[in-house]
Amino acid sequence: MTEVDIEKENATIAKAYRELLRVSYRTLSKADKIQIRKAFDVAMDAHKDQRRKSGEAYIFHPIAVAKIVAKEIGLDATSITAALLHDVVEDCDRYTVKDIEELFGETVAKIVDGLTKISSLNKDTDMDVSMQAENFRKMLLTLNDDVRVIIIKIADRLHNMQTMDSMRADKQIKIASETLYIYAPLAHRIGLYNIKTELEDLGLKYTEPDVYFDILHKIKESKEEQDLYIKEFSQVISTSLDKEQLNYEIKGRPKSIFSIRKKILNQGVSFDEIYDKFAVRIIYKSDPENEKFLAWKIYSIVTDHFRPNPIRLRDWISSPKSTGYEALHITVVGPKGRWVEVQIRSERMNEIAEKGYAAHYKYKEGSEREDDSIDTWISKLQETLENQETNAIDFVEQFKLNLYSKEIFVFTPKGDLKSLPKGATPLDFAFSIHTEIGMKTRGAKVNGKLVPLSHELKSGDRLDILTAENAKPNPNWLDYATTAKARSKIKSALKEDKKVIAEDGKEILRRKLKQLKIILDEKSVNELVNFFKLKTSLDLFYRVGTGSIDNTMLKEYASSRSNAFMSYIKNKISRKPNIPKEELEKDEITSKYDLLVFGKEEEKLEYKFANCCNPIPGDPVFGFLTINDGLKVHKKNCPNAVSLQSNYAYRIMPAKWIDSSQQEFPAQIKLSGIDNLGLVNNITKVISSNMHVNMKSISFESDDGIFSGKINVVVKNNNMLKKLMDNLKKINGIDKVQRV
Repeated sequence: MTEVDIEKENATIAKAYRELLRVSYRTLSKADKIQIRKAFDVAMDAHKDQRRKSGEAYIFHPIAVAKIVAKEIGLDATSITAALLHDVVEDCDRYTVKDIEELFGETVAKIVDGLTKISSLNKDTDMDVSMQAENFRKMLLTLNDDVRVIIIKIADRLHNMQTMDSMRADKQIKIASETLYIYAPLAHRIGLYNIKTELEDLGLKYTEPDVYFDILHKIKESKEEQDLYIKEFSQVISTSLDKEQLNYEIKGRPKSIFSIRKKILNQGVSFDEIYDKFAVRIIYKSDPENEKFLAWKIYSIVTDHFRPNPIRLRDWISSPKSTGYEALHITVVGPKGRWVEVQIRSERMNEIAEKGYAAHYKYKEGSEREDDSIDTWISKLQETLENQETNAIDFVEQFKLNLYSKEIFVFTPKGDLKSLPKGATPLDFAFSIHTEIGMKTRGAKVNGKLVPLSHELKSGDRLDILTAENAKPNPNWLDYATTAKARSKIKSALKEDKKVIAEDGKEILRRKLKQLKIILDEKSVNELVNFFKLKTSLDLFYRVGTGSIDNTMLKEYASSRSNAFMSYIKNKISRKPNIPKEELEKDEITSKYDLLVFGKEEEKLEYKFANCCNPIPGDPVFGFLTINDGLKVHKKNCPNAVSLQSNYAYRIMPAKWIDSSQQEFPAQIKLSGIDNLGLVNNITKVISSNMHVNMKSISFESDDGIFSGKINVVVKNNNMLKKLMDNLKKINGIDKVQRV
């Protein structure tokens, strides 16, 4: 570069820096400006020899990220400082986190350290989805340090997406996919709606460029017509709004390219057939006391002129979203009979919608408002992260489901309002109140009526959770719970339950092996794990505890053990190395999805796999009753699924994969004996004290001092049923106990 070029570049850098200070959403004090200047100088020094792929000086990137943080997100001077320094430690050997702490204090150093950790996670360019998911989970753990770490990382990703044109095509696709998979959902959840929209549009630009540019071109073509339409709409209501002497502004907001693409796919329509390609936003000035009153006044004026769709009213003023978002949304029939979404917001609400966290914080200062929504969200997130799933992809998919899901609002018995994702059940509600309440849930009442735990809640429902000391989670709960918190707590409890069975199983195995003249030690455990093709010793003990590994199978092992050559062959076939000692104590019980069951009764039926989608164990599936070919199993996302489910709903059978060792079986027990006071109570006590038995129904008849009864139970195997029957026989007054 020539001296003239260097001078020009330096002038551009200085201009970019001055603009950063000018556009900041927060008012910067003199001390703030001194700190930001110091950070700028350190960043200049650290990146002086670096250039971006586009050829420009690297310093433009941290300045641009700091500008997004300052203007678009509206964070404080600490965040602007950290944004300027976010790549310093990673890209330059001259500065360490310790140096940053000495220069800028502990908070900035902590944020920069968190950002450095996240950057080191994303080094592998050939990362598959499971690694992305694992990195995402690790990234969320940095929230322990400071939420600003994630927010600055989102700003960093936004600028990278805005300047990707000079990158290789494969790298563009990799970064864009990761953005759609991770960063856009996070921006949505933190309430950064404008940034989320831009990330999604840019993600689409690089993953499906043809689609992106086609929609972009069509939006530009129809812009003139849309502007005229908004003008016509505004003129109709402006007169009435002016009469009320309201201070307002009406804006048209086009829908994002990404959301139009989503609508085209979901509704199976063309671009021209989508009517709500834009929304009308009415933003009004108001003091805090009259904000709500004026919103409903404007609603009344709009609906005087245009007929509203009653089922499309969204009142997020009375019940703000968990991101802090407040507004009234109504859909009305506008001019030319077209549906128009009208968003009514005060200036404060509009700032919160655009800035999220920062504006919420600004307006909260000096007032006695409730805890900041982002703090509430972080505490909920920490609970979810406490019990990390073994499968990171499951964790991320569940987490994203909760991020993007629409909200419903339900009431506690005391009348407090709770926000839950759409599709939530009483179990989700119970766990959202407190983990202990969730764990002890016995039943639920919705609006005063008893409902199943699988009941889908609706906005406005009033819930009362019924608990019992001896109640505990069972595997079916995973079919009912939808929130990440509830599912992680249930899985954790089930694992603990399995460990209790595994401990019993270990003792049973010790006794049975003793009869076969084999000592239970590390060597025999390794052999058994290999012989039964399991992963850990805990799996082995659990299967012995549930009876799915029985005497006959253990005798087979004993006979194979006596033949050293056969044992050698077995080990070769299983291709599993000997399990080291630490693996024996590993806190894991494998889920082997090896059995497919159908319907509510979870029946085992004859079936064939459909050739169109070739499901494998563990895939979400459903059964379809064909006319000539029996029961066919399809994946839920099979290309033919939508057609089959809409045209032949009556021939669809719910299906799911389960671990055969964990299957539960129904059984009926008949009892008879002499009737006496407290007999029924004693019987139910015995059943409820047996941890691994679930009672489905019970009925008794008494005739002249003689009683007979029937009990329907669900057990894991015959051993547990036998144990229950033995305990029932011990009750005073019972004469006969038999299995039907």
